[in-house]
Amino acid sequence: MGIVIILIMLAGVGLMLARKLPTAFALVLLGVAVALVAGAPLTGKNSLLDTVLEEGSVALASTMLAVLIGSWLGKLMEETGIASTLVRKIVEFGGDRPTVVALGVLAVSALVGTVTGSAPAAMMAGIIGIPAMIAVGVPKTTAAGTILMGIAAGMPFELPVWQFFSTALELPLDTVKSFMLRLFPFAAVFAVLYVLVETRRRGVEHTWSLADLDKRPADDGDGDRRRGRSRRLGDAPWYALLAPAVPLVLALGFELAIIPSMLAGVLYALVATTRPREMNKRLLRTLYSGFEVAAPPITLFVAIGILLAAVKLPGAVEALDPLVKAVSPGHPAAFVVVFTLLAPLCLYRGPLNVYGLGAGIAGVLISAGVYPAAAVLGLTASYNQIFGVADPTSTQTVWAAQYAGVSPQQVMLRTLPYVWCVALGGLVVTAATRL
Repeated sequence: MGIVIILIMLAGVGLMLARKLPTAFALVLLGVAVALVAGAPLTGKNSLLDTVLEEGSVALASTMLAVLIGSWLGKLMEETGIASTLVRKIVEFGGDRPTVVALGVLAVSALVGTVTGSAPAAMMAGIIGIPAMIAVGVPKTTAAGTILMGIAAGMPFELPVWQFFSTALELPLDTVKSFMLRLFPFAAVFAVLYVLVETRRRGVEHTWSLADLDKRPADDGDGDRRRGRSRRLGDAPWYALLAPAVPLVLALGFELAIIPSMLAGVLYALVATTRPREMNKRLLRTLYSGFEVAAPPITLFVAIGILLAAVKLPGAVEALDPLVKAVSPGHPAAFVVVFTLLAPLCLYRGPLNVYGLGAGIAGVLISAGVYPAAAVLGLTASYNQIFGVADPTSTQTVWAAQYAGVSPQQVMLRTLPYVWCVALGGLVVTAATRL
C-alpha cells in the first residue's frame, strides 16, 4: 500500500509539472486519494470527510489569517507611498553608483519581505527599484535577482511564514523563531554577496530604454498608476517608514503573538499616513484589496492542510513508515549531503516544494518518526529559500524577470548557486542542532 501511495504522489507531481491541474486542486485530489488508499472510513474518527476534508481544510486557519493581515499591511504600504518612498530614498542616496543602489534596493526588499512575500513584495520593491538599478548600469538579470534575493533575506522574519511552519509542523513558535534567526545570517550574507559579485562580474550596462519599457509585462499600466499615485501623494513621512519594523519589534522584542503584532503594524501605518476622516475608507479599501492578494496563498493553504491531514492518517503512516525510513539518511553528515544534492527538487513545483507535495512529505517524515519535527522545519525552511528566489514558476520570480526584461530561467541560473549555499547553511545548522 505504501508503494501505491508513493505512485499516487508521483502522479500528482506529474500533473502539477505538466500544468494539467493547478497546485491547490492537485493537492486536494492527492489528499483524497491517499485517504482512500489508506483505508480511511467515510465519516467518523480518522475519516475522509470529517478528518481530511473538514478538519484538514481549516488546519492552517491561523496561517491564512496571518497572510491576509500581511497582505493588508502590504496594500497600506503601497497606497500610502511607504514602500515607494523607501526605495526612492535609497536610490537618491546611492546616486549613480550601481553597487550602492543595488545594495540599498536589496535592503528595502528585505524589509518589505518581512511583511509579505511572493509577487506583492516583489512589486512594492521592484516597480521603482528595478528601473532605478538598470538606469545606473546594473545588468537586468542582476536587478531582478536583487529584488528576489532581498525578499528571501527578509523571509526568515516574515511572520506569516513563522505561523505556517508552527501550525503545519505542530511546533512551538519559539522553535520556529530560533531556527529562523539562525538561518537569517546565511540568507543575508549570500544576498549581499550576490549583489557584490554580480554587479562587478558583469560590469556596468546602461540598457534601460524606451524599447525596454515597451517590452514590460501587461500589468505595467497598473504599475504606472501606482507610480503616478505615489508622485501625487508625495513621500510618506519619515516616521511612517518604520511601519514594516513594527510587527517585528513587537514579535521579537516583546514576544507578542503574531496576529496582534501584524495588526499593530496595520494601525501604525494607517495613523502615520492618514487623516482621521479618511481612515475608515482607507482601512476598508486596503483590506478588500488585501483579500485579492491573499486569495491564492489562502487557497493553497487550504489544500496543504487537507494533504497533511491525509498523510497523518494511521493507515497512511503505517504504510509509508518502512519505505520512508529505508531511504532517509540517518547520519547528520549524510543528511546534509543527500538533502543538499536533492535541493533542486523543490524547483518547478517539484516534490520537495513545501508549498506543494513537500508539505505532505514533511508530514510523513514527522508522522513516521524519521526525523524530529524541528529537523523537518530546518529542511523545509532551507528549501523554501531556494523556491522563493530561483523557481521559474513562482509568481515573484516570473514578475521580477519579466519586469526587468529577462526570462525567469535566466534569473534562476544566476541566483541558484547563492540560494543553494543558503540552503546548505540551513541544513548544516539543522544537522548540528537537531540530529
